[in-house]
Amino acid sequence: MNRAGRLTAILDLLAEQGEVTVEQLVDRFGASAATTRRDLDSLAERRLLTRTHGGAVAQSVAYELPIRYRSHLGTGAKERIAAAASALVSPGQVVGLSGGTTTNAIATALAARDDFAVHGLTVVTNAVNIAAQLAMRPEFKVVVTGGVIHPRSFELVGPFVEQLLRGIRLDVAFIGVNGLSAESGATTHDEAEAAVNRMMAQRAERAYVVADSSKLGRAAFAHVGGPELFPTVLTDAGVADADRAALTDAGYEVRADD
Repeated sequence: MNRAGRLTAILDLLAEQGEVTVEQLVDRFGASAATTRRDLDSLAERRLLTRTHGGAVAQSVAYELPIRYRSHLGTGAKERIAAAASALVSPGQVVGLSGGTTTNAIATALAARDDFAVHGLTVVTNAVNIAAQLAMRPEFKVVVTGGVIHPRSFELVGPFVEQLLRGIRLDVAFIGVNGLSAESGATTHDEAEAAVNRMMAQRAERAYVVADSSKLGRAAFAHVGGPELFPTVLTDAGVADADRAALTDAGYEVRADD
């Protein structure tokens, strides 16, 4: 496991357990005790955890998230999608993140990187939990869209969001969805969230749908966009051959961690 992956895994374990020890991390990830301590020190410097004598405890503001945002921990699929998405981001860029469990994992992966110190990173999001997590990184400029908070998803929606998005541009946007099919395109359960997701994607030079394989071949209530808006899909190795073929035939590039 490389360093970025190890840092992300440490944060995930903290989110699940609340505290970790150096000995536990050495056993789990195979790095030396000295390397593990440096990992913890690096995360502590970015205010992503609090160091203790023998390990670390979680920063409560970053990890007191609803069950919906903790349920993906340990599954691996979303973390691998997040790692692939993070690799597409360069220091100095402007990145858009919609709400959702996969985009939350992307935020964690970005926060674990240590190469934003010089040129920084600007993140525009309508998800208050993502904003709270990334605001602790001094290298990050976090822009919150404003709007009315949706209690189910922690996403800000409404005309205030659209007003801000109309005035900015993004280098890249990662958009979470509830379903993606060749026939219906990208879809969500809520029409207000779909409208924000669509506009965020439209303001980006490159927009990616990020969805684990369980969401492929499905359609939800509100349409976000098709391959003209989302030419590339980031998913996991569990994607069915039939779903991959159908999406490819419809004009999408499907990238899986296989």
